[in-house]
Amino acid sequence: MIAVTRYRVPQQRDEDFAAGMRAVLDLLAGSPGHLTGRLARNMDEPDLWTLVTEWEGAGYYRRALGATDVRVRFLPLAAFAVDEPGAYEVVAFS
Repeated sequence: MIAVTRYRVPQQRDEDFAAGMRAVLDLLAGSPGHLTGRLARNMDEPDLWTLVTEWEGAGYYRRALGATDVRVRFLPLAAFAVDEPGAYEVVAFS
């Protein structure tokens, strides 16, 4: 499964946001079931960011987000999240 979360980040906060998300990605990378993760910035709207992670299953993803060290780093950044569904089941790939 993949998790896609988009964020609207004011320009004056982008460096702190990116550093914080890099730390979150590092923590998630050490979680059971984690396959890949990346942080990206929209090329046309620089205040729009996305965090994309891939997991062996939804349970792994949910447990990783529930870990105390991840929550401490992630919760302040979650304030910038766009409210929309973000968990996807992969149905095809190449």
